[in-house]
Amino acid sequence: MCAPTPGLRRVMVLLAAALVSASVAAGEGWRAEGVQYGQVGADVVLSCAGPPGRSGVEWRRDGAAALPEGCILRDGDLLLPQAALAAGGAYSCHDGTGQLLRSVSLRLGYLPGIPSVTCRASDYENFSCSWTPSVETFLPTRYITTYRRTQSSQVGPCVQDPGRPRTCTVPKCEFWSSYRLNVTEVNPLGSSFRLLDVTMQAIIKPDPPEGLMVEPVPSAPRRLRVRWQYPASWPQEPHFQLKFRLQYRPVAHGSWSLVETVNLSEVITDAFSGLEHVVQVGAKDFLDAGNWSEWSAEARATPGPGLTVAPGDEATTDAGLESPAEEPSLAPNPEPIDRSDPMEKVAILISLGIFAFVILAVVLGIASTVCLRLRKPSKDETKKHDFLAAAVHMRALPKAQIL
Repeated sequence: MCAPTPGLRRVMVLLAAALVSASVAAGEGWRAEGVQYGQVGADVVLSCAGPPGRSGVEWRRDGAAALPEGCILRDGDLLLPQAALAAGGAYSCHDGTGQLLRSVSLRLGYLPGIPSVTCRASDYENFSCSWTPSVETFLPTRYITTYRRTQSSQVGPCVQDPGRPRTCTVPKCEFWSSYRLNVTEVNPLGSSFRLLDVTMQAIIKPDPPEGLMVEPVPSAPRRLRVRWQYPASWPQEPHFQLKFRLQYRPVAHGSWSLVETVNLSEVITDAFSGLEHVVQVGAKDFLDAGNWSEWSAEARATPGPGLTVAPGDEATTDAGLESPAEEPSLAPNPEPIDRSDPMEKVAILISLGIFAFVILAVVLGIASTVCLRLRKPSKDETKKHDFLAAAVHMRALPKAQIL
């Protein structure tokens, strides 16, 4: 991924600063009535109502006269040097008679850190980003999220969803384009931002396939038929297909077998007869862009007589089934496994037929060429025949004609 030019970077930084300034200016809602914010480790001054230098003022914290250690009363104001996080609380100042002059809620915290941002595209039309703060500020926080295409100077909002905190979505993307995302964290003390370059091909990660079903194949004690569907979030367009990988194992085993396919179904041919199997499926862009999806929910089934279990349900067994005299062995079945498939046999027969036809055509062509060459007289024979005919003709002519 190419780094942007310094000029474009400066533009983005200035734009972020302008947005933050506008947000802070428009959001003087930080300055709620009776609330004061301060930074942990910095000096904090709480002012009392009335003329400066007023004497006989008493400060209380949470209704008690006990104040944080090290605080200083100066001209009626309360100074908290290098305020600790625990120094926050409800403060009030009173005159000599105990009358309330002012009350203020002090909230202490930290400046925002640079947020950590990750992006993912569950389809090729949109991508979403999520972030986590690097610093717990203990203060109310807002986020400003914008984006732009790296080939364009136009900036748009990365839309935040109130139902999904700390996430935003960029709609109607171009799959082959690159984007620059700006996530700015703002609180009453200041702001910090992260710039992230994104390419759709690198962050594509489909949702897991849906509707996974597994069922035994009748009269095939070592086979399981598996079916699934495209994730609903992936638009099924001819140019953007998915490929799939299937993992399966007996419930009692710890190692998985893995199969890749482009179909929406697969037949497992090496299952252990009589043992319950667990199956999952994942998806990835057909052209191998991005990453594999998470695994789907599990589905379970037992080859031969058994029950099919849908994703999320626990496997159940029929109490009426006769239990075998001994537990089935986990060792592979010594009998040879017929891994062939009816469609494979048909394909082989068609291939053999085409091959036989080609061989027959070649043989017929060679035979025809040989016959034609045998029928065609050679140039030497033609010349010899012409010479003998001329000689006989000359001999038959009268001597006077020959002279």
